[in-house]
Amino acid sequence: MLMKAEPAMIEPAPVERPTPDADTVLYANRIEKTYPNGTRALDEMSLRVQRGDFISLLGPSGCGKSTLLKMYAGLEAPSHGHLRWAGADAPGKSGLKTAMVFQEATLMPWADVATNVRLPLDLAGVPKAESEPRVQRALEQVGLGKFGKSYPRELSGGMQMRVSIARALATEPDVLLMDEPFGALDEFTRNKLDADLRGLWAQKQGKLTVVFVTHSIHEAVFLSSRVIMMAARPGRIVADLPIDEPVRDEEFRLSARCADHCRDLSIRLLAASGGQLEHD
Repeated sequence: MLMKAEPAMIEPAPVERPTPDADTVLYANRIEKTYPNGTRALDEMSLRVQRGDFISLLGPSGCGKSTLLKMYAGLEAPSHGHLRWAGADAPGKSGLKTAMVFQEATLMPWADVATNVRLPLDLAGVPKAESEPRVQRALEQVGLGKFGKSYPRELSGGMQMRVSIARALATEPDVLLMDEPFGALDEFTRNKLDADLRGLWAQKQGKLTVVFVTHSIHEAVFLSSRVIMMAARPGRIVADLPIDEPVRDEEFRLSARCADHCRDLSIRLLAASGGQLEHD
């Protein structure tokens, strides 16, 4: 039979103070986004991203996850409200180094792996004497240290996505924005890349902030220090939930604790969307 999900606790967006504290790297204050065709992508959304957070933006298609991510990248502007980057009113004024990983690897097929990874450094005018060790270090971080001379066509989809992540890491970012980068991969490869990404973030010991877009509840639970749950029509935050689990490994993935977190998020998301929970 069908059991009606319990209503989620939805609080109105708080009125934030205009100047964030020193540990806030990304700050959205009651932002709205309405496109020229009248679509309201975001509605009065307030969110602080603290230094060292791993935040997943979780929600159905059309809830504004990618729109918010693009705003943090400086690729979109809000219709109303304010954005701040480490207290500055524009990404370029903040001193933050931000990198973005898209849904597809977007590699240059005619260039080898090392050249693809070096691209943002070349565009920034970084001398090869400095860029080449950074490229090699980034490739080693994603397990591709021996593939610098390979070409994208010689790599699997998962390996190509690793190259895309290495390209972002080569810039030595403070903030890494990721727009559902593993969504098109098979489950085994996706789980492996999730584990690798979580390990890379942990190695940075609070120096790397990640904002990660996903549709997957299990992925959000496995990766995140906080899950920001969003609902659509219009896009808005309905919950900000900490995932207080210090160890994320295969044992955690299969544990009752992980299942409990996933069930809690599932019920909240269904309730916020006006759905029902199927029950035997």
